[in-house]
Amino acid sequence: MSEKTPQPRGRKPKPKIKPSDVQGAKYLGQIIELLRPLHLHCDDPKRELHFDEYCAWLLLYFFTPIIDSMRGLQQASEFETIRRKLALPRFSLGSFSEAGTVFDPQLLVPIMEQISGRMADIETDERLQVLDRRPTIVDGSLLHALPKMVWAFWLDENNHAAKLHLQLDLLKGVPERATLSEGQGSETRQLRQNLQAGRLYIEDRGYFEYELLADILKAESSFLTRVKENIAYEVLQENPIGEADARDGVEADLIVRVGSKRNHDVIDRPLRLVRIHVSDPVSSQRRPNRVDAKTKLFRTHEGNHTLVLLTDLLDINVSLIALLYRYRWQIELFFRWFKKVLQADRLLALSQKGMTTVVYCALIASMLVVLWTGRKPTKRTFELLCFYFAGWINDEELLAHLSRLAPAEKSK
Repeated sequence: MSEKTPQPRGRKPKPKIKPSDVQGAKYLGQIIELLRPLHLHCDDPKRELHFDEYCAWLLLYFFTPIIDSMRGLQQASEFETIRRKLALPRFSLGSFSEAGTVFDPQLLVPIMEQISGRMADIETDERLQVLDRRPTIVDGSLLHALPKMVWAFWLDENNHAAKLHLQLDLLKGVPERATLSEGQGSETRQLRQNLQAGRLYIEDRGYFEYELLADILKAESSFLTRVKENIAYEVLQENPIGEADARDGVEADLIVRVGSKRNHDVIDRPLRLVRIHVSDPVSSQRRPNRVDAKTKLFRTHEGNHTLVLLTDLLDINVSLIALLYRYRWQIELFFRWFKKVLQADRLLALSQKGMTTVVYCALIASMLVVLWTGRKPTKRTFELLCFYFAGWINDEELLAHLSRLAPAEKSK
């Protein structure tokens, strides 16, 4: 009886990239042209990888799931067929690592704004059309970092993370502005530094500061934020609650002056405070209270609780206020897409500059999905684009699949 050949230990080697695994030059060519002005940034006669080329390779990485590492991306750059299709150069691992430390990621912000300017609204909820300000959801999310990434300090020397601070345009379904900080970076400070006029900022209660709300009003924008139940306020007027709103859980609709004696003069105008009772016993049974293994925070899942919402919008229907806050969950879905589907939190760079560039390119990739397909970035639409980029389907098949997806996705 012959002896079995011992199997080698460790992980199996990954299959090598083939030129046929990378397609999609037609689509990427459009964005590569937008990147061209970045070519001479930090120019050097010895440089083999310029800023526009670095970003183009990153975009290819996000749309080609078979490439799942910096080494795999470098391997793809070795094929003349791929380089010729995309008009991109070969690069070494050393030049790719260096690129993340020298190029200024803020130069990508105007490009993101150009792409956003080309996009139409895709949210079809007619109830949102009465708003005269652009609904913009704000929140932050942690991204994985290594202990040696000293700049990304979070819990302690062994638990590091970066934090992505995002503003999501609700009507377009895409990121409007983004910054990256260390894990302990202040969300309120980041929002204060990136305020724009004509916005309706929708926030969770982690953003509640009287001074921030005052700054939003000074910037000629509005806010809808969740606050703690014990917020101090003086009732100026009590609005009547209709039967339909009462059935939906609205308990109070008040015109108030907020703040205690110490800070009652920070905001010099009446605001609106709405209390909404939320009853979901199934949720608390399905998701028990627990300590989050990643954030080390204790998370509670209450089946019955009261939302206390504060806004400067005094004239809109109370049902629209409740609807807008429900839409805040869209940014949580985007973060899930960003990290779980696009897998944009993989460490292709270790410096803050490099990681910011990677994140910005991932956000551009998300915007391109919406621009190309006319719908929010979901796993299904992303899979179709990846099939196309891998050469598994052609233009006609891609369009046919997207048209069949449209009714199902619009009904969500």
